[in-house]
Amino acid sequence: MQQASLFVLAEQPSVANHFMAELRDRTRQTDRMRFRRNIERLGEILAYELSKTLPYRPESVTTPLGTADISLLTQQPVLVSILRAGLPLHWGVLNYFDQADSGFIGAYRQNTTDGFTIQLDYQSMPSVQDRPLILIDPMLASGQTLVKVLKQISNFGIPSQIHILSVIAAPEGISLLEQEIQHLYRLWVGAIDNQLNDKSYIIPGLGDAGDLAFGNKL
Repeated sequence: MQQASLFVLAEQPSVANHFMAELRDRTRQTDRMRFRRNIERLGEILAYELSKTLPYRPESVTTPLGTADISLLTQQPVLVSILRAGLPLHWGVLNYFDQADSGFIGAYRQNTTDGFTIQLDYQSMPSVQDRPLILIDPMLASGQTLVKVLKQISNFGIPSQIHILSVIAAPEGISLLEQEIQHLYRLWVGAIDNQLNDKSYIIPGLGDAGDLAFGNKL
């Protein structure tokens, strides 16, 4: 079992709690633009915290009056988001890693007689070989989607680092990642909720992030 390094944004009081409260509040969720923007904001905050763990190199920048020493990223990460719900969170992370390459993988639940399976039906990926990977999915519920997507990503190389970034996670999903992911990784989440219900939705959660951001699907 792999023990991940875990960062939980909600463990310390900050203005991020205001964004999270609006995301969860069903009376405010009807404002889709606000919903998307709050996810984007949390992506920006998590990206900033994550950036502290990446490798840096010393550089000098010439100003109009001299030079300034500064540390810059050694290498830009690759951002990979799970469509469609991951798009607002991806945009927030991309606002901070604005030179990063991006990949996208489409995933959806296929209902079965005894539950569901995860189907992958679209991918557009750069190489991740020897590069930091940031895998983005707003809701870490059962963890099955992330496990399957990570296996798919392995076809495009072995990352130098793996970071998983979500707005809300459930203990069951965190546990599955620890069991199934063989490589060292870091998990960055806005909050950890209580549990999953019998349909594997996070409780209390916030509902279906994709539907709330983009409209109900058939």
